[in-house]
Amino acid sequence: MEAISKKPLQLNPIKLSQPMGAMLCFLGIKNCMPLMHGAQGCASFTKVFFTRHFNDPIAVQTTAVNDITAVIDGGDYAISESIKNITAKVKPDLVGLFTTGLTETKGDDIKGASSLVKDIQQMVYVNTPDFEGSIESGFAKSIEAIIEQLVERANELDSNKALIIPNVNLKPIEVEKIKDTIALFGYEVFSLPDISESLDGHLGLKQGALSSGGISVEDIRKLANSSLVITIGKSVQKCGEKILEKNANINLFHFDRLGGLEDRDKFFKRLCSLKNISQPHPSIVRWRKRLQDALLDTHFTIGSAKVVIALEPDQALSVANTIMEAGATIKAIVTTHRNDLLDSIPCENLLIGDFEDVESFLHESDIVISNFHAERIAINHKKALLVRGFPDFEGLGNQLKNDLLYEGSSYLLFELANLINHHKLGVSHEH
Repeated sequence: MEAISKKPLQLNPIKLSQPMGAMLCFLGIKNCMPLMHGAQGCASFTKVFFTRHFNDPIAVQTTAVNDITAVIDGGDYAISESIKNITAKVKPDLVGLFTTGLTETKGDDIKGASSLVKDIQQMVYVNTPDFEGSIESGFAKSIEAIIEQLVERANELDSNKALIIPNVNLKPIEVEKIKDTIALFGYEVFSLPDISESLDGHLGLKQGALSSGGISVEDIRKLANSSLVITIGKSVQKCGEKILEKNANINLFHFDRLGGLEDRDKFFKRLCSLKNISQPHPSIVRWRKRLQDALLDTHFTIGSAKVVIALEPDQALSVANTIMEAGATIKAIVTTHRNDLLDSIPCENLLIGDFEDVESFLHESDIVISNFHAERIAINHKKALLVRGFPDFEGLGNQLKNDLLYEGSSYLLFELANLINHHKLGVSHEH
């Protein structure tokens, strides 16, 4: 059982807010405009945050609640005016409306406000107060809202149609690799949302005012006839249950993680049994052999490493599972909110806390795996840092870092082992 930090407040938080997760979700829908219902600064911060992380333009608008509308408006005016302004310039296929702490605290009725403009613009609304939850739950709540409000009920199934529902930690290339892998089994694969086509770093013909790719609204409406639905990560497990309400005949499978060898074997065995085949595509078999070799090659380095992980729960679980297969010792996992699955990881310390808590475990560790904000404490303690999660403001190509399936797990192990070796070499040169 993880403990909760006993400090009266978090001084240097790891956690990111629910509205950020909602915004990222809507950016995975084609020709969508995320609309943050809150103060202008909230949207500006989030836009800059994701722009720096992905090194790509980010589409978002705000209702720009100010000191006057915060008092006298219940959301109707601000939302209606924002929709009028947006549609006067562009015509989104969808506007994704989500709240902030300010508008949730004052109790704005976003469902009612959305109904006032439904004849003007297709909307999806979701409540994402940033005084609770995290980027994981904001992302998951938005997927649930999309399913509830857009997906049409169905009774029939398309035997060759599959849907994946990724958690917020999956990078664009990872979503793409999972789609491509399932497609090898004969499926046409969709992802909800699909950031592999919008935030993957492709150079478009022009910079648009809306999201630059992703799953279309029309495809979303028809998702309930998917014969196979796969949810990836504990945070989105309920999303699978939501789509099952649209069609009880769907084959729904949930995987807590897709990193490492053992869990990937279960994933592919399940797909093979559905298609009644003895083994997957030769390229998958080949990558499994490469991962086996990677585990052997990196074991001598990673097997002696003591690691601190500070990430969102779903990502912490996936990374920990992969590196433990190579023998890593997990000294501590510091995460943002409770996830029962983390109890299954044999680590010495499991804590809901912040970077100050992370720092307390570094004296007896070799490396920390966390986001860009861990850089200062890693330098201060002369520890190696493997940057994962949001944000990474210094690294390039964040959208193309693959840590999942056999292929990505191999990349992760080699990257970690090389980093440990280079760090040891640097420390020895200092002395």
